[in-house]
Amino acid sequence: MTTNLSVNINKIATLRNARGENNPDVLKVAADCQRFGADGITVHPRPDERHIRRDDVFSLRPLVHTEFNIEGNPTPEFIDLVLKVKPEQVTLVPDAPGQLTSDAGWDVEANFEFLSDIIARFSEAGIRTSIFVGTDPDNIKAAARTGTDRVELYTKPYADMYPTNPENAVAPFVEASRAAHAAGLGVNAGHDLSLENLAFFHSRVPFLNEVSIGHALICDALYLGLEKTIAAYKQALIH
Repeated sequence: MTTNLSVNINKIATLRNARGENNPDVLKVAADCQRFGADGITVHPRPDERHIRRDDVFSLRPLVHTEFNIEGNPTPEFIDLVLKVKPEQVTLVPDAPGQLTSDAGWDVEANFEFLSDIIARFSEAGIRTSIFVGTDPDNIKAAARTGTDRVELYTKPYADMYPTNPENAVAPFVEASRAAHAAGLGVNAGHDLSLENLAFFHSRVPFLNEVSIGHALICDALYLGLEKTIAAYKQALIH
């Protein structure tokens, strides 16, 4: 199966915001990512708007002709934004306000009613849903009962262990993806995937629909250029 590459452009907005002007231009970068072969654009608007802002999300909507994925903590403000913009996909992430970056998946059972209600609202609006989770198969089975379409596997533990023991690093993700597929869920993955570890992950993990990559990809683009970087990541997703 084909695994899509969604480029998270948060870091572009971080750089822009550092000077308070419009350089680099977030909209142009999103358009270029698609032109260079990205299968989607991901944004993660946070309450403090330290990178992607609400107005960016609205401006990006008509420009994203591949797949628009909005991820974040489903606060009332976030839910309102998603329902107004209607992306192809929303990824629910349990971020606390002001959190530097996502560092854990949902405990689905502990938040089951909350997640189920939100997923029902998004599904009614025709938006595909994904829940950010770890690799525990029971937690993934609980996610399936919420009515979500997909889960996104939090891959930092894989990235951390990969340099010393790649086979052990990937094993829980293989099991998790199989559990998700058996439960009728699509499988996404993201966090700290890079040119160093992506090809191995992709070669081992079955049923992988999509990877969402931002920080490492933008860092690589500083050296390789954006077009060559996206081509390299796409190549890593080919067996």
